[in-house]
Amino acid sequence: MVSTDEDGRTAQDASPADTADTTPRAGSPAAGAAVPGARMPRWLPRAMVLALALVAAFQLGSWAFHQLTGLLINILIAFFLALAIEPAVSWMASRGMRRGFATFLVFLGLAIVTAGFITLLGSMLAGQIIKIVEDFPDYLDSVINWVNHTFHTELKRVDVQEGLLHSDWLRKYAQNSAAGALDVSGQVLGGLFQLLTITLFAFYFAADGPRLRRTLCSVLPPARQAEVLRAWEIAVDKTGGYLYSRGVMALISGIAHYILLEALGVPYAPVLGVWVGLVSQFIPTIGTYLAGALPMLIAFTVNPLYAVWVLVFVVIYQQFENYMLQPKLTSKSVDIHPAVAFGSVIAGTALLGAVGALIAIPAVATLQAFLSAYVKRYDVTDDPRVQGHRRRNTGGPGLRTRARRLTQRLIWQRPAEEPESEGGSA
Repeated sequence: MVSTDEDGRTAQDASPADTADTTPRAGSPAAGAAVPGARMPRWLPRAMVLALALVAAFQLGSWAFHQLTGLLINILIAFFLALAIEPAVSWMASRGMRRGFATFLVFLGLAIVTAGFITLLGSMLAGQIIKIVEDFPDYLDSVINWVNHTFHTELKRVDVQEGLLHSDWLRKYAQNSAAGALDVSGQVLGGLFQLLTITLFAFYFAADGPRLRRTLCSVLPPARQAEVLRAWEIAVDKTGGYLYSRGVMALISGIAHYILLEALGVPYAPVLGVWVGLVSQFIPTIGTYLAGALPMLIAFTVNPLYAVWVLVFVVIYQQFENYMLQPKLTSKSVDIHPAVAFGSVIAGTALLGAVGALIAIPAVATLQAFLSAYVKRYDVTDDPRVQGHRRRNTGGPGLRTRARRLTQRLIWQRPAEEPESEGGSA
């Protein structure tokens, strides 16, 4: 059978020209090979330029984000601070006062309270340092007497002082302390600049709050505007409620510890009471331990037994606060589970450090209250398994009843089987 092509012509009818065209010529490129003179596609240069531009933009954005991380954190702190003072500013503005002046008065009050606390704490620490320096010769004499009595040596305070003054490690320590003082000075200046940045941003956020909300809502449709304003209101309520509840608990804690320290005769009892109240409430997780450490040290200098009493009181008061005081104060203001609060503090610390630990609880409370409007809840049935109780089987007899019935059935069937067996044997 002769093969035919697509036009119906046989292979013998094909002309020599056709067969010559189908065979590759000598020196011509093979099928599928790139032609040396072929032009580059027009889209390829543009695609390469676009890819390089995207990579460069990503690298530039990453570098800028890392450089501006500190500024962004300061803006976040300032925003939450503005939310915290918003109720006070709005209350004074509703009484006819300008928002700018009302914000200034709020910040002035905060500055006075902070400066007074730092002054009292600094005077306490300075007094303790001066007392330690004045009593250092007596401490040194007691140590030398104990060493001479225990190891039968003849040390003198003059010899020990001369040895310390001419030692190499003291000279190196003085040099390192001088370098460390410069580093501390730089850190203090950086901290002051950071505090000034946070204060300015918080002032502008609070003073121009209505203008900021109007500008933000102007780029959103009306439905989204209502959601943004609702979220803003929830954030103000939760943040202000959190600080209010913490402030009340700090006041109660400070008064309680002040009464204890004053009764024991521990010096600087008012300052220590303020220290315990603020640190224990506004430093999450470890604030209680940091707050109780300083009063214990001061009480130990008076009488070691007093330090034990302070430790016992701190532990008992912490339990009272956790199980009785805190649930009543934070149930309406924050309303989050203690486990959720603890987890949010850990997550905030991992993300933003100490700043994240401070703003984690009001941020999670705001998010929870905002999302609760979009979560549909149902009534729970009165099932005992909800309370952790096992449900009893009421649809049929229990295991014990069924076993008793089976035993009775076997007993009744045995006499009936015995006559049949006797009849069969007969």
